[in-house]
Amino acid sequence: MSDLKRIGIVGTGLIGKGIAVEVDRQANMILESVLTRRDLGTMEDHPFPDRLTNSVEAFIEACDLIVECSGDVIYGTEVIARAVEAAIPVVTMNAELQVTTGSYFAKKGFITEAEGDQPGCLAALHENMIDMGFEPLVYGNIKGFMKLDPTREDMTYWSNRNGVRLDMTTSFTDGTKVQIEQALVANGLQAGIAVDGLLAPYAEDLNEAGALLAEEADRLGHPISDFVLAPKGPPGVFITGKHDERQQKTLRYLKMGEGPYYTVLQNHHLCHLEVVKTIKRVINGGGVLLNNGLKPQVGVGAVAKHTLYPGERIDKGVGSFQVRGKAVKLADYHDHVPIGLLVDAVMKRQVDPGEMVTFADVELPESLALSAWLETIEMVHMPI
Repeated sequence: MSDLKRIGIVGTGLIGKGIAVEVDRQANMILESVLTRRDLGTMEDHPFPDRLTNSVEAFIEACDLIVECSGDVIYGTEVIARAVEAAIPVVTMNAELQVTTGSYFAKKGFITEAEGDQPGCLAALHENMIDMGFEPLVYGNIKGFMKLDPTREDMTYWSNRNGVRLDMTTSFTDGTKVQIEQALVANGLQAGIAVDGLLAPYAEDLNEAGALLAEEADRLGHPISDFVLAPKGPPGVFITGKHDERQQKTLRYLKMGEGPYYTVLQNHHLCHLEVVKTIKRVINGGGVLLNNGLKPQVGVGAVAKHTLYPGERIDKGVGSFQVRGKAVKLADYHDHVPIGLLVDAVMKRQVDPGEMVTFADVELPESLALSAWLETIEMVHMPI
């Protein structure tokens, strides 16, 4: 893949613009095209207005590799399908898409999540930990604040203050985003989850919280993906694991503690600034960093925040004030609707607060994303 140079970006939000600037700075790649659904006449604030297009066909034809960061599961799935048909590698910063349709694409073409967001950063840290001889037990995300049912007024204030879309701000706050991210990590790194909705211990000390989660992973007999609620913690990720007992004294000298559990912290994730590392990885033949796997074990369902009534419309589940995401074991929830598919959906039956939306409860429009999910879930439940 050493001849890959022409880079295309799907998405023109805050992250998409940042990635565009960084790609344009690189000596070994060209920002060839940026795909958007917005009116091009209103895009004067984009750093490269001359590279914008509304044409999926022209975009695919112009690019050797695409970066999908639209934040839209339905639309992103359609674009990636075109890229895969054209044998174009796909780098995503779209965990919502990965846990919904990523497995469908993983068996058809090249798709990888990028470094920058927490899942990609955990995957890169995992590679580093393995190289150093650690046995990872906990793939941990760090969340500073969470409110399961935030008000529209509060979310509008923070959305405007941070320059981030309202739905994104809400999904960060109500825990949907972290549930999605850790589901992707579980599937991509052959881990699992300890409980539906994750354990999410409160953490004054990350080493103590990591050890607590590692004890649970040991009890379960497999690594787990989870997060800690740490108001004073850094905006990063961590992995807690074991090491060869012969290294105990040296690790103690290196300030890693007494063991048997050791936590390695990456105290940042720099989103768009790190994506170019994954692009270079793919260009240089480095392979997949992280995707949702061919046979995922964890999904993200939609839990009602308030009573959902027949006829009620859900424009978009992720980041809504109607539902929030919850990581679940797919073996236990055959009929749940992935929150990423709740787009232009209409309720058929009443769902009470705290209950999970199932396919019997809602009418979904036909889409490639829906077909891809149904194919994936059928494969998941197929006997080995």
